[in-house]
Amino acid sequence: MDEPSNLAEQILDQGADAVIFADRSGTIRRWNAAAAALFGFAAEEALGQSLDLIIPEHLRPAHWRSFDAAVSNVTLKLQGRPTLTRRLHKRRSSRRKACVRRSRGRARMTRLT
Repeated sequence: MDEPSNLAEQILDQGADAVIFADRSGTIRRWNAAAAALFGFAAEEALGQSLDLIIPEHLRPAHWRSFDAAVSNVTLKLQGRPTLTRRLHKRRSSRRKACVRRSRGRARMTRLT
């Protein structure tokens, strides 16, 4: 059986959910494979960078106000509730969506913009 710390590492690395850990200064210290798939940055590119890497510029002031408040007060504005925001991707053009449509028994690929 794996050691508990090794097992925890494997769970973080192989989990389906993106896991990003940033220290008190907002520097990315942990970035798993799912985070790489979601944001398009390999761990080597993200580790040591500011969270600004994935925070859209127009949302950064609000993000850092909330981040600083959470670090200072140990409280979160959303209290664990999820929120939807647009995220930044390294390779925007590679994130195209496609739809398969049937026409006269044949499948056709249609790109969505």
